[in-house]
Amino acid sequence: MAFFTGMTGDAATAGAIRSRADLDRHKLARLRACLAETLPANAFYATKLGRAPPLPDSLAEFATWPLTTKEELVAGAAATGLPANLTYPLSSYVRCHRTSGTHGRPMPVFDTASDWTWWMECWRAILARGAVGPGDRVLVASSFGPFLGFWSGFDGVLACGAMAIPTGGLSSLARLEMARSLSATVLMATPSYALHLTEVAAEAKLDLASLPIRLVIVAGEPGGSIAAVRDRLGLAFDADVLDHAGASEVGPWGVGDRHGRHLDLLEPWFHPEFLSVETGHPAAPGELSELVLTTLGRVGAPVLRYRTGDVVRPRFPTDEEIAAGECPWVKLEGGVIGRADDMLVVRGVNVFPAAIDGIVRSFPEVVEYRLTVFSRESLDELALEIEDRLDDPRRVARELHLRLGLRVGVTAVPAGSLPRFEGKGRRVVDRRQDTTPSPRSDS
Repeated sequence: MAFFTGMTGDAATAGAIRSRADLDRHKLARLRACLAETLPANAFYATKLGRAPPLPDSLAEFATWPLTTKEELVAGAAATGLPANLTYPLSSYVRCHRTSGTHGRPMPVFDTASDWTWWMECWRAILARGAVGPGDRVLVASSFGPFLGFWSGFDGVLACGAMAIPTGGLSSLARLEMARSLSATVLMATPSYALHLTEVAAEAKLDLASLPIRLVIVAGEPGGSIAAVRDRLGLAFDADVLDHAGASEVGPWGVGDRHGRHLDLLEPWFHPEFLSVETGHPAAPGELSELVLTTLGRVGAPVLRYRTGDVVRPRFPTDEEIAAGECPWVKLEGGVIGRADDMLVVRGVNVFPAAIDGIVRSFPEVVEYRLTVFSRESLDELALEIEDRLDDPRRVARELHLRLGLRVGVTAVPAGSLPRFEGKGRRVVDRRQDTTPSPRSDS
């Protein structure tokens, strides 16, 4: 099956999958093999589980095991300065990275050489979706600090036989010049930074569409599955846009379809579960859910039934679709919709920042924005600042009211006054716990 191009090792058996039952048997075999190696050597899970439990005979049985939270991993790392969930002695680990720290304190992450091979298997499947391979030149727009994401992407490019171009320490304009001089065919960046590059190019009067970039791979935050963001990037670069999702403590778990309608979850390497956002119980297909993941192959630092905090809507392909050639992996409609800890409840309406991002980005004249959440008379309110070439915040306020059912105060601010981001964008400022005056509204 074409969907499994780039798989190696025992994951190649996925080519014989013709039903969800086939896929579940494949995942159960990998899970049992990983658990046999992990338990009881992994002190974190030996303590958490209280003993070395019998290997599960089904995925349903495994679903009764306790969940793992990031707070547990962070607490363990804070106590020792080392990752909490290590299986082997420190001498077995060759990769040292850490999480981005977007949602709390950065956490150390270690991998063995074997674990890194598993990472590369995942990345080959991701890059195969964009037909990235020998002859491609991939410009990786990252500072290359300890954050794991771009290091894994960089090595993934090498693993698929393409050229990887590092750009740490370069200015945005210098990166664009390198893309031109080296005829880069693929750009890898966060959605925020890719959008910033379009702004830099406009200021330098550089026609991005004249560059040979045919594909923009975005990751690190919602954006690649938001139509307005995809459209803006695709038009600016005259390129396809491929979404990717992952987490340092979990791995590179998702890749978008060619049209940005959903993310495919890489099930040969990850077992997903879904908890209802409303009830916390197992979710029904299509229900707004928190994604729970178990790694199938990252034995040196595994996570079992890990609450990612990502909010998604799962859809499972039918056996008929799979037999007809559809990828058997679960689809996440609309990609990552938001994060459970980012959801805002404003006057009884549930709002994710990604939804606001999609609305604001639908206005091509809006260059950058910042959203402030504050309290007024015990009620949450939203205030939006925008850099708007038309200097007309009222039209944005009208669209937010129409599509969200909320009145949001929108203010135009001077060009260049709002922050820009190379990594994950941090456009939401939460002032509900302080008395700082909220931004004034022009709408």
